[in-house]
Order: sequence, then C-alpha cells, then structure tokens
Amino acid sequence: MVADELDPGRLDELFEVGIDEVSWRKGHRYLTLVTDHRSGKVVWGAEGKDTATCDQFFTELGEQRSAQLTAVSTDMGAAYLKSVAKPGHAPQATVCIDPFHVVALATDALDTVRRQVWNQLRAVDPDKAKKFKGARWVLLKRPERLTDEQAATLRKLRRHGGAAWRAYQLKESLREVFAGDLTPSQTTELLDRWCVKASRSRLAPFVTLAGTIHTHRDGILAAIRLGINNARVEALNNKVRLITRRAYGFHSAQAALALVMLACGPITLRLPHEQTHVRPHSV
Repeated sequence: MVADELDPGRLDELFEVGIDEVSWRKGHRYLTLVTDHRSGKVVWGAEGKDTATCDQFFTELGEQRSAQLTAVSTDMGAAYLKSVAKPGHAPQATVCIDPFHVVALATDALDTVRRQVWNQLRAVDPDKAKKFKGARWVLLKRPERLTDEQAATLRKLRRHGGAAWRAYQLKESLREVFAGDLTPSQTTELLDRWCVKASRSRLAPFVTLAGTIHTHRDGILAAIRLGINNARVEALNNKVRLITRRAYGFHSAQAALALVMLACGPITLRLPHEQTHVRPHSV
C-alpha cells in the first residue's frame, strides 16, 4: 500500500502550504491536494474540493500543527478560504492569493467581452463576425507567442479598436503587473491603478473583476510580498494531469490519489535488493 510507505512525519514541519484542486476524471471529479512549499511535495490529498474536504486536512493536521502554519496559498474560491479561517485551523496564517488565478480571471473576462462583440457582429455582418471569431486565440495568447500571421491579425484589431481591443489591453496590463520584475510597492501602486481603470471601463466583466481583486487585494499583495504562490502547486497539478491521462481513467479517487502520492508525495521506495531480509534461525 502506498499509504504505508509515506513519510509518517510529512505533516509535522509544515509552515507554508498550498491548497488547490485538480481534476482526476471528467464529470467534475476532483482531488484536493495540499503541497508543502518548502519540500515541494504533495503531503495530503482527498476526494472533493469543498470546505468539508479541506476541513479533513486540518482535522488530520490537528490544532497544534495547524498553529505552526504561517502562510497558505490558494485561489480565490470561497471553499478553501472558509476552511482556513475557521478557529482551530489556520486563522493566524497569511493567506496568499495566487496571481496566476488573477490573470486567468482577466483572460476569462476578455473572452466574455470577445463573445459579446461577436454576437453583436453576427446580427449586422455575419461575414465579419466569422472572421472575428477566428481571432479568439490571437486575443488570448501572449503577444510574444503569436505567429507572424496572428501578429498581423492583432494589429488589425488594434486599428479597429472598440471593446475587444480595450479588453485585450486590460488583460495584458494586468499580466504585466504580475510579470515579476516589479517591487512589492510598485506592484501595489499599479494594481490599484488597474482596478480604477477597469472599474471605469464600462466593460461589465472587467468591472466585476476589479471588485473581486479589491476584495482579495491583501491576499494578492501578500503573495507578491512573501514570494509564495501556487506556481509549484500548479506545476505539480500538471504532473498529476499527465498521470491521469496516461492511466486512461481511474475507477476510483483513491486509486488516482495513490498514484499521485507515489509520484509527487514524500515517499521513499526501496527496491527488493535494498530491503533487509531476516533469515529464520536454523533449528
């Protein structure tokens, strides 16, 4: 059993952890994984992605070890944040909201604006709408990753301007805020400026996003200040997704979790020739 080989002390020296969910099967089937930022290992996992699932981690961790936690990185989902803040869990820990998820929300907001523009074009110029629909990946990709043809399409969109281009500028400017080449004070100033600009953009998805960022501002800036985010967690999640794809679908969450812990957990396997065999005493 994989569980028998896991490091029994893996939960003893936890100070900064990342909590995230990963899909292990189609149909909204998820695992919640807890990663130790210092070791880079997955130290705990369970089926589900709600508050009750995260509560299981803190129950197993216990109040004494939970009190050692100084920082918890996660996304902006209410489920994990609610569990972390409960008495006896880790209300003392600094919550770090991963900037990766903030930029992902901006990308979603841009795609929403793009669809709105496309629907408006369909009503008046179906041919133009068809061409605009083909520009989706041009808007969503990073500019440095565009092909020459896609870069030319982006220049055309810039010349035409409008809501789609303004949304693209907002997405890109937010991504630049979290590029990693700014000091915490510079990031704070630019993020606040971005929120003001987005809230005045008259683009509903970005107005909503500005409000969301304002609500989680402290956690977002804490992630920048402490250098703690879910980048390592996301890297492990990509590895987990590769594991599940190669397995061609698990029949149970426990089977998926066992393989995840085998590949990403604090486990030391001994080959047969490395194991000590005790010979029975001769009679």
